[in-house]
Amino acid sequence: MPHETIKRLALYLRSLRYLAEKRVEIISSEKLTEHIHASPAQVRKDLACFGEFGVPGVGYQVKKLIAEIESILGLKEKREVALVGIGKLGSALLAYTGFRKFGFRISALFDNNPEKIGKKISGLKIEDVVRIEEVLKRRKIKIAITTVPATNAQEVANRLVAAGIKVILNFAPHYLNIPQGIIINTIDMAIELECLAYFLTHKI
Repeated sequence: MPHETIKRLALYLRSLRYLAEKRVEIISSEKLTEHIHASPAQVRKDLACFGEFGVPGVGYQVKKLIAEIESILGLKEKREVALVGIGKLGSALLAYTGFRKFGFRISALFDNNPEKIGKKISGLKIEDVVRIEEVLKRRKIKIAITTVPATNAQEVANRLVAAGIKVILNFAPHYLNIPQGIIINTIDMAIELECLAYFLTHKI
């Protein structure tokens, strides 16, 4: 399934949850896309990849569609996440409460700074990065977020792969050489800003 399709499903889910909070019970594809960069036809096409969830001429039951998309995205299961790099960005991600809404819980912390190792933050002990394999294998954690400097990113990625991590969300501005079978998504905020600057300059 294309990555962009899965990303749109996550956006649909976010909008649906907002609508549910507003006690909206039925929603059309047109209304669902009012705050999303997707057409009603794209919504119908994306959802059709996984089944028939709506009623023609009526729309979708909001709560039912939420449950269906949560199941498709695998959000029914609670998932533990390791966070490597407890600097400013790492600490901000740890403090973000939105992860829990989607079934993700940061439950293991790692850093290489001797002044941080052994300390507790948000009730979690910061472990030495050299213990990644030991801790993650024992706890069977499969998802990791890395917010380490570019110079340490590949070494950390190697440790994570050796520890059995299957999914990495990487915030280091560095290309990582990852074996096949490991899913990695790199968030480079500088590149995103450069793209926005281009569009602003050319007014596209």
